[in-house]
Amino acid sequence: MSGPQSWFVARARRRFAMTRECAVLLPGVCAALADPRQPGLDDTCLEKLLDWFRSLTWFDPTVELVQDNPCLTELISSVLALPEPSPSILSFTLQLAGILAASENRFQHLQQEKLLGRLFGQDGPRGRAVWEDASVRSGWVKGVHSMVHHQPALHFLCSGGGMDVIFALQGDPSLFVASAASQLLVHMLTFSVESETSKPLSPKDCEWPACAQMIKKHVEDSLQSGSASHIEQSLKLLISLFGSCYAAWTEVLWSDIAKQIESFLMEETLQAQHMLANLLLNVARSPVFCDTEGSFWALVTSALEHLTPVQACPLAVGLLKLCRCPQDVRIQALTVLLQPMDCILRAASQPLEYAGLLDESVSDPVTVESLLSSKTSCAGLLCQTLAHLEKLLSLKHLRVDLPCVSLLRSLMAILQFCNGLLSPASPLGSTISRNLINCFRVQKSALDVLAALSEKKGCDTLIGSLFDVLLAYLESPNTSPTVLKKAFQATSKWLVRLQELSCSNSQCQQTEKILEDVFVVLQKRLCSPCWEVRDSSLEFLTAMIKCLRDQDGFRQCLLSSEVPRLTENLLEDPESYVRASAVTAVGHLAFVTYFAPESPVAGNQCNKESTVAKLQEILSTDSEGFPRRAVISIFTKWLREGCTAQLEDTEQFVSRVIQTVEHDLDWEVRLGGLELVEVFCSQTICQLGLSECPYAPVSSAVTSSTPQNELLRVFCQAKLFGFLFRSLCDCDKPVGQRACDILIGLRGNFYPVSTLENPQEIEDSPAGRGIAWLQRTLRQGSLAQNFPTDGGNGVDFQDPESMMIALGAIDLLELHDELNKSSDHVEESPQSLLQDILATMGTIEENEVDCY
Repeated sequence: MSGPQSWFVARARRRFAMTRECAVLLPGVCAALADPRQPGLDDTCLEKLLDWFRSLTWFDPTVELVQDNPCLTELISSVLALPEPSPSILSFTLQLAGILAASENRFQHLQQEKLLGRLFGQDGPRGRAVWEDASVRSGWVKGVHSMVHHQPALHFLCSGGGMDVIFALQGDPSLFVASAASQLLVHMLTFSVESETSKPLSPKDCEWPACAQMIKKHVEDSLQSGSASHIEQSLKLLISLFGSCYAAWTEVLWSDIAKQIESFLMEETLQAQHMLANLLLNVARSPVFCDTEGSFWALVTSALEHLTPVQACPLAVGLLKLCRCPQDVRIQALTVLLQPMDCILRAASQPLEYAGLLDESVSDPVTVESLLSSKTSCAGLLCQTLAHLEKLLSLKHLRVDLPCVSLLRSLMAILQFCNGLLSPASPLGSTISRNLINCFRVQKSALDVLAALSEKKGCDTLIGSLFDVLLAYLESPNTSPTVLKKAFQATSKWLVRLQELSCSNSQCQQTEKILEDVFVVLQKRLCSPCWEVRDSSLEFLTAMIKCLRDQDGFRQCLLSSEVPRLTENLLEDPESYVRASAVTAVGHLAFVTYFAPESPVAGNQCNKESTVAKLQEILSTDSEGFPRRAVISIFTKWLREGCTAQLEDTEQFVSRVIQTVEHDLDWEVRLGGLELVEVFCSQTICQLGLSECPYAPVSSAVTSSTPQNELLRVFCQAKLFGFLFRSLCDCDKPVGQRACDILIGLRGNFYPVSTLENPQEIEDSPAGRGIAWLQRTLRQGSLAQNFPTDGGNGVDFQDPESMMIALGAIDLLELHDELNKSSDHVEESPQSLLQDILATMGTIEENEVDCY
């Protein structure tokens, strides 16, 4: 190891080395932990202590840690000597010993002390009553896992009966212990093969290392045992192994177990069949098997045929996401995934009306039909299928073509089955219809897929029928609020698609009719007695405006409806969520009603000022935080898009807003005010020609001070600096951090880095003394008391000269570092942790005194 790498390791060792203060405290902590008379520590403290030891040992494999701190081995010995140790302390001791023994040097030291055999060997806790506690078994497994990073540890476990214990713990009644034991075996198998083999393993010449051979034989024996629990344990191990290890030797292991896995596919009574899909998918993902011809992919094909639809669907969708998968397997996987949708389409159609989704089925279609005919399984199968389809539709590159038109027909059939508007064309259709009527789960899933399909081409011919279905859902009083929200989302997506298609006169007429129908429904929904419906309606309106505000037809339909008036009325809604959504909707409506040059009410200054006044009133007086956050967000959006008129008006607007938000009790509102300030600063700097992009440092070519003086004047007049400097002491750290970032950016426009003011030179001036006092106050951060107002303590935040001095003199970078420190950087130090443990446990005398 040399160069930068050795420097990094040396630096890390210094950082994580035990400090002298910690070394002094550690013996007391160890003595307290080993004392059975002491009250127990909670698991969080013990886990933090283990984390500290992990960091100490990670970069330092030497034996000095245990030699220089004999209290560690004394702790282990003392706990082992207790007749009835606390389960939590014994679990901690097992894990600590494992962490220390992860280094071969320390492992040998602990062996010489004869501790490891008493912890992890036959003389360990597994023969005692305390072993019945799951936390002790968990600590044993975790300790072994930490220790097995060198061959002596492997040999110790294999020769001392440890492997049989781990095999037994795979079936532990505690799921956490069983899972940890399985993960441990995966780690040991991988480590054994990769550290103990001198040449790559091959099927013809395969000499497995001793430990790996033990695990491999255990897996093979379990798979052939006929015991459902043993088979399931080995399948879990294999799933984890092939999901995490892509070494070439895994192909050798697979070749030895593939026949047994194949036989499981034919056993309909095997309870663990659902795990076979996960195993095959993990193997398929491994690059080791990407070029395998014949055998493996034939097994995958067999699984797609023999697994039930519920079991095969996750395998199918996983295969479709793979980059490297034979095309015939990919097509077969798609066929499996689409079978339920194909069945729905056939059940909903007259014979020969539609060809269906699939030319042929992979597995027996009767199986899918029986699942859809059952009340208990119908919704579950469809929801699973629809969720997988939504994920596939979200992929940018899908390596197989989806039959989008037929899929859309099937989705519309599902939605019509659910609301009772489709007359079934077959007995199967009648059964499915009864199973799905008013099934909200399926409705929501189908609408999600419907929304995703809006981005796919080829569905244009069905758009009229599609909107008939969507409008039926939007109009129906039986549509639940959650389903209505999904229907609104799908409708907004398809309205965008509709606008893209509106070229010919006939399509324009169709679009106009659909928009009129949508706004009629929206007017009714905005008056709903259910607040969730009103809220979803406002969100839908906002989504439409965002996407369609530049479309003439949309604007005409919007402005000719009652929607703008009803939306503004909801600014006074009794529900705060609705008021917040109304604020957002009104803010976006303004782009159509007031800020668009071609708008018929663009010149109505009175209405515009009335709307702004209402929003400012909400910002000042609303008792809930959500509406106030929405107002500051809208004001920032208006400012960002240049909708607040000329610079002088904008300056007054920003000044009024920040004077309101700086006293707001909601930190997110104050943070929103800082975002408004940042946008205003950026725009002002650009307009005055000081910079082409926000907060870029001033070029050395700029010599005139006039733009800089004007910039200072504008910012002082808008009362920005008082807001920014006060925000540095905000009790909520994100506010202070954002204010500091803005001030550092602003300073770059007035001071090149090399010409910052020297605080020592300016303290003698009247303004300088105030700035020096401000610097001391800012260092107190959120603990600062009586922060100065304008003119207080000699600090005039509206004086350009004073603010110029402040920007140059105050060490904003130091403040930035302080604000970005973790709030618990002191409290969570190892020294503080050890002190807390000692304070919590105390001494025996102190505890006795407390009792009296």
